[in-house]
Amino acid sequence: MTCDQVKEHIADYLAGALGRPEAEELDEHFARCAACKQETAALSETWEMLGLLEQEQPSAQLRPRFYQSLEAYRQGLESAAPAPARRRFFDWGWHGWAWSAALLAVGIAAGQWLGVRERGRADLAGLQDEVHHMRQLVTLSLLEQQSASERLRGVDYSGRVDQSDTQVLAALLQAVNHDPNVNVRLAAVDALRRFAASPSVKGKLDQSLNKQDSPLVQLALIDFLVDTRDKSAVRSLAALERSPTADKNVKEKALWGLSQLQ
Repeated sequence: MTCDQVKEHIADYLAGALGRPEAEELDEHFARCAACKQETAALSETWEMLGLLEQEQPSAQLRPRFYQSLEAYRQGLESAAPAPARRRFFDWGWHGWAWSAALLAVGIAAGQWLGVRERGRADLAGLQDEVHHMRQLVTLSLLEQQSASERLRGVDYSGRVDQSDTQVLAALLQAVNHDPNVNVRLAAVDALRRFAASPSVKGKLDQSLNKQDSPLVQLALIDFLVDTRDKSAVRSLAALERSPTADKNVKEKALWGLSQLQ
């Protein structure tokens, strides 16, 4: 189960509405994925707070009105039917009303429970959207700061954003290609591993090889391209291996990369 699929089931997981196999599958995912586990723990606190909300209670007049109606109905039966038939009918009618009262109570309780649950789900979904939006804004804002240390914080914070966030992905690619600080570029390359399955990454990082003036970043990019089996990088690696100006270690690494991808 992917992180995106897990997020779709968190609400049911917290509500205890998942079947045992699905719940165990989520538990296994949480054991492997610290990010999803942390997000679920944070949302669990909100879910518990929602459970503290006071539930709406039925009107205090509901029970008296019910018994008044029942008594009026009983008296009407007694005055309209012969005694034997009235007796038998009333006996059966009373049990029927008792069952009706029980069903009414169950219906009220079920309606309240379902209403609270649906409100909880809606609130949880809205909270998830707000959290995602906040994390996106923080990441993008930090990546635009003049301070390299703040931009590094932005790269680190991107790990809390959904893998499907195209704006954060574009910002990380921009950092790899154009950030003036080598450490920021190296951190951005590492952060992009979370987005490795995205089509926006395939065929983009190999183009960054020849834009780099830092051998360290080039080495990190080659490792990334080999780890993700990006065969579209073969041409760029071959050009780098033949480059007369490339660092010796980088050229050797590029040759190794070619042997892995070809």
